[in-house]
Amino acid sequence: MGSLPLEAMMPLNPDSFAGESSAVVDFLADYYRNVDKYPVMANTQPGTIRKLLPEAAPELGDSMDRILDDVQRDILPGLTHWQSPSFFAYFPANASTAGFAGEMLSAGLNVVPFVWTASPVATKLEQVVVDWMASLLALPERFHFKGGGGGVLHGSTCEAVVCTLAAARDRALSKLGHEGILKLVDAWKCIEYLLERRLFEVHGLFMPPPLAHSELLECPYIY
Repeated sequence: MGSLPLEAMMPLNPDSFAGESSAVVDFLADYYRNVDKYPVMANTQPGTIRKLLPEAAPELGDSMDRILDDVQRDILPGLTHWQSPSFFAYFPANASTAGFAGEMLSAGLNVVPFVWTASPVATKLEQVVVDWMASLLALPERFHFKGGGGGVLHGSTCEAVVCTLAAARDRALSKLGHEGILKLVDAWKCIEYLLERRLFEVHGLFMPPPLAHSELLECPYIY
């Protein structure tokens, strides 16, 4: 098989990064100019994308032009176009130039701030932004970090729901005591977490059935 060429060992080449990034930005700008021309719902069937892609990952990367051609031909037809002016479900039209630029900066700096020392400014920046949000929502000072409150930024509504349920559980256990866990389970047995293709709601807790995430099956209960 031989060895891979040296350029394959440089996933981020500063010399080509600017041009390739510009090509992606141009692609997205063109997409937004024409997003209203796409059908809102995906015109595809389960399994279609697997048939279009190779069985194994390529050993070497393609040019950005070829990748964007693949996206245009194979990926866009399988999307539900959330940013379409005709899309009114969930969170319609939630993109912005600031969001794009922020994601690019975050991905480019690529820090992993799982503890304060791993990237101190990331933790502090999150605290500042969360306090800004609390002020925008006119929440009392006790919800701010300086008032003994605070919070975190989540990557999705699902994460936020799980965090909210965990906080509610811990608050209830602090009143019932951990020996009262069975009372808590009984009180919450009607709340489940259900994710289907056409329905999203909080709908079950604690007792996990033997089901995994699927486009057809309920996901496990939340512990």
